[in-house]
Amino acid sequence: MSKKRPGGESLPSAPSTATGTSPDHEVPAATPAPDPKRWWALAVIALAQLMVILDGTVVNIALPSAQRALGMSDADRQWVITAYTLAFGGLLLLGGRIADLVGRRRTFVIGLAGFAAASALGGAATGPGMLFGARALQGAFAAVLAPSALSLLATTFTDPKERARAFGVYGALAGGGSAVGLIVGGLLTEYLNWRWSLYVNVPIALAALLGAPAFLRDRSGRRGGHLDVPGALLGCGGLVALVYGFSQAEPRGWSSPSVLTPLVAGGVLLTAFVWWQSRAASPLLPLRIVRDRVRAGSLATMGLATIGMFGVFLFLTYYLQVVLGYPPVRTGLAFVPISAGIVVGATQIAARLLPRTAPRTLMSSGMVLAAAGMVLLSSLTVHAQYVTHVLPALLLLGLGMGLTFMPVYATATAGVPAQDAGVASAVLNTVQQMGASLGTVLLNTIATSATGRYLHSHAPGPGADGETLDQGMVHGFSVAYRCSAGVLLIAALVAGLTVWHRTPKHAGNDAPA
Repeated sequence: MSKKRPGGESLPSAPSTATGTSPDHEVPAATPAPDPKRWWALAVIALAQLMVILDGTVVNIALPSAQRALGMSDADRQWVITAYTLAFGGLLLLGGRIADLVGRRRTFVIGLAGFAAASALGGAATGPGMLFGARALQGAFAAVLAPSALSLLATTFTDPKERARAFGVYGALAGGGSAVGLIVGGLLTEYLNWRWSLYVNVPIALAALLGAPAFLRDRSGRRGGHLDVPGALLGCGGLVALVYGFSQAEPRGWSSPSVLTPLVAGGVLLTAFVWWQSRAASPLLPLRIVRDRVRAGSLATMGLATIGMFGVFLFLTYYLQVVLGYPPVRTGLAFVPISAGIVVGATQIAARLLPRTAPRTLMSSGMVLAAAGMVLLSSLTVHAQYVTHVLPALLLLGLGMGLTFMPVYATATAGVPAQDAGVASAVLNTVQQMGASLGTVLLNTIATSATGRYLHSHAPGPGADGETLDQGMVHGFSVAYRCSAGVLLIAALVAGLTVWHRTPKHAGNDAPA
């Protein structure tokens, strides 16, 4: 059956998860004609997605150089990362709802332009405060840009096969962009300087800005309505508090009041947010979006996957540089296989199978493959060889991530009412961001504790030699990798038990979520 948008356009209903047939008197509506510029639109959206994902890791490689150049203290350097994650993670829900209210193409362009300007400001920073402020602005504009990009993709592609291909590209960028960021960061830092890790966003954004007016089409039109201000304050405040608490757990410890206070405050604010959303006339996050079992299972799978996966880049970077002695560029290039695996898994396997395969099959298989890669990494030693020990694990991780992220993106955004596509995309991005923040802190805490116990038992004296220190570090990484494998297997189980009966076919309609 079909539903009507406010503008009167008739669109097909979302695939139903319940059994039964449509009433005989209802005639299925014709699917809207495909946008002839949809593949160019994908290119524009992909550029924006790549820029946001790259920024998550490209700055990490440049951070030591930036710290020396700006005279940044060790205590303050974390704010180069934290300022971005606080603004991005905390404002995603608000950014998604703004996109629904004022138009997603418009917010996409605003987000691109703002991100480019903030990147240029950060590249020209003359002191730590200027750089921190620029990073916060980057995060704020990314919170507008990311949900707009994903919702535009979801509403542009409605044909099952084309939709699978488009989300294959998006999933490949989402999963592989972090590894590419390490490569780009290493090259820019070594052959230019740290400022280019920020300046690099400007030409990418300009290219996307040139293409946006010509190729992007907001099929849902402008909804109008009112912004849920109390919901925005509660939801954004709760998310900011949680992200800040997670960011402080590593340097201060979980028992510190600086960690416990924001975590508790965040939990209280988000509880109040959920209560308010069930009563608000125009909620920031309509709860019907997350009540759908299939969508909730996809979100949970994404959260668990990012918790388990984000230790890879952090620990392997240290392992390759500190233990094996790789320079920055070689370290970045060492991550190419995981990017290649993600591209193959998302675009050549998942995208081809999704139109005729249950999403849970792909998600669960991907998480099992990724868990196997983590198990291989847990067997690394201080004398391991890259080709025989690291490379097979990276290929398995890449294939697993590609097989998982692509159907998660497609399934979590399928069947969402057109007027809620922006906030639904923001929820998915928020879950991914929160999982990354929590995973990094948890896994780093596990690795650090395991390293401390190893050194205490193997070098109980006043100090340890370099070999013992490296062995302790690798031991800590191995324990963290085994924990990551366990989390990924839980993700596989969650996907298998919850993501039933739906192969995504349509998005951007007014069917009940």
